[in-house]
Amino acid sequence: MDGGSTPTRPIGEADAVPELLDFTDPAFRADPYAAFAAQRAAAPLAWHEGLQAYVATSHAAACAVLRERRLGRIFAPRQPDSDWETFNWLHADSILDSEPPKHTRLRRLVAGAFGRGHVQRLAPRIEALATGLLDDALASGPEFDVIAAYAEPLPVLVIAELLGFPDVDRHLLRPWSQAIVKMYEVDRTPAQEEEARAACREFAAYVSGLAARRAGSPGEDLLTDLVQIRDGSDRLSERELIATAVLLLNAGHEASVNGFGNGLHSWLAAGKPAIDPGDPVAVERIVEEFLRHDCPLQLFERTATADVDLLGVPIAKGQKAIALLGAANRDPAVFPEPDHFDPARDPNEHIAFGLGIHFCIGAPLARLEMQIATRLLLARAPALALVTAERRPTFVLRGFERLIVSARP
Repeated sequence: MDGGSTPTRPIGEADAVPELLDFTDPAFRADPYAAFAAQRAAAPLAWHEGLQAYVATSHAAACAVLRERRLGRIFAPRQPDSDWETFNWLHADSILDSEPPKHTRLRRLVAGAFGRGHVQRLAPRIEALATGLLDDALASGPEFDVIAAYAEPLPVLVIAELLGFPDVDRHLLRPWSQAIVKMYEVDRTPAQEEEARAACREFAAYVSGLAARRAGSPGEDLLTDLVQIRDGSDRLSERELIATAVLLLNAGHEASVNGFGNGLHSWLAAGKPAIDPGDPVAVERIVEEFLRHDCPLQLFERTATADVDLLGVPIAKGQKAIALLGAANRDPAVFPEPDHFDPARDPNEHIAFGLGIHFCIGAPLARLEMQIATRLLLARAPALALVTAERRPTFVLRGFERLIVSARP
């Protein structure tokens, strides 16, 4: 999103800090954790010339970036409003990219809709959907792609059910989301930007049409609740409603797909340390370690709305600060043996879902999906083994393109 130009950092003593993070290097994107550790040791909050931003690599620095209220998500909205692309207003009118008091109002309204039991009522349905997908995957042969057959379709189906998207249209959702999220990468191409904008236009138009149908024919779904909020006295605007639905799909399923795939790979690569899938506490703990060990969202960017001193580092109004969540989640000051995958790690104070006022509102749903998916897979495929893995060539949204496993001895 275009948030205005970033002021140049004044030259000073901090220029002596080495820049150890090369976001253009495929080897770094494949495994950034050693570089994170080196940067953290050199300076946990340091200026990055390539990103034109301060980057936080320690847990304390990343948490400070996420909690500091003078670091916001929108600094200079483009004027006039009519100049904005759909991509821009989808973000400006979402919970993620707004700030108080607008953020407070949006989060209260959307949290109220979530609080009407939608997540809890989905548990049996998630179990049924996951069981059906796993039945098909295990019947397909001795090897299968756990991303394509299981991890990827499950959260899309769940979000579609939550929002009340018709079955016949659910195939549209994943391609739209995959196109949109490429806009968040640090090395996106002009072609990817145009694909993202086109997907935003199509998705927004689709949600608008479906919301109009829900206004005349309510259902037992979250979109109906959002429409009723829009049309009530305590309102969402039309754009806010659309932005909320799009955000729930994009953020809700990307975290689940990548969190599950990354975590499963970490567990398999670590030699499958013992886990009892019949123990709910053990399942909860391994899912939290999935999220910590190889974080699905690596980067969260903020912009200073006023001059701020963050852990002794002066950040000027208009300059950007970035919390590197994956780096924070491997900080040895918080996590003993941080590179070691420990399925029983407790406590596990990771920040994979963010922190502060922008903590992911869909985190309970993502956790529920991952816990059910993990329990079923480990219970039904105890001989699970890694065959081959192919990572996506992305950094911000970290995940696997393919993860081939064998379920038979």
